[in-house]
Amino acid sequence: MIEVYAFATPNSVKVPIALEELGLDYALHGINVRKGEQKAPDFVALNPNAKVPVLVDGDLVLTESAAILVYLAEKTGKLLPASGEGRARVFEQLFFHASGLGPAFGQAGFFKKQAAEPQPIAIARFEAEAARTAGMLDAALGRHAYVAGNSFTIADIAHFGWLWRRAFAEVDISALPNLSRWVAEIESRPAVARAIARVETLVPQA
Repeated sequence: MIEVYAFATPNSVKVPIALEELGLDYALHGINVRKGEQKAPDFVALNPNAKVPVLVDGDLVLTESAAILVYLAEKTGKLLPASGEGRARVFEQLFFHASGLGPAFGQAGFFKKQAAEPQPIAIARFEAEAARTAGMLDAALGRHAYVAGNSFTIADIAHFGWLWRRAFAEVDISALPNLSRWVAEIESRPAVARAIARVETLVPQA
């Protein structure tokens, strides 16, 4: 049985989505990052970087959501082309997400909502970068149905995490028709809905 340690965060949700899409059984364990549980010694023993998600599959302990997505895709032979341009395009989007869109969205949200003191320069910088990267996705989705081509892949799952939680960064996509279409389509996928429902149960109810 695959074990997943996660919370209802943009990076965490990617793993259950992939598992649901791939039809793999898994157990989901909540790590409440709002209470600092990711810094507990038992969890740090799994991931010294003290972040979610973490996947455990037998003797393999794997961190970093993009690496987990690649591992699951290669384990099943699904959601990732085996070779050629299609595979390269998926990795292109995975790296763009990890180096561009994800950090921009995360930093925009942090400086708007969690910084101890207002930082106007940082807010302006990351707000603009979040909008720019969202615009790049919109342009890509104007050329093909999914972010890396005309097939749904782990690249879509990677980007969807932050688009699902875009309210944290306060990114408005209403003027981006292609991205809006794509978000609505991904949200309507049954596997995605199941995964979101599961991770949302990890958030304690007030």
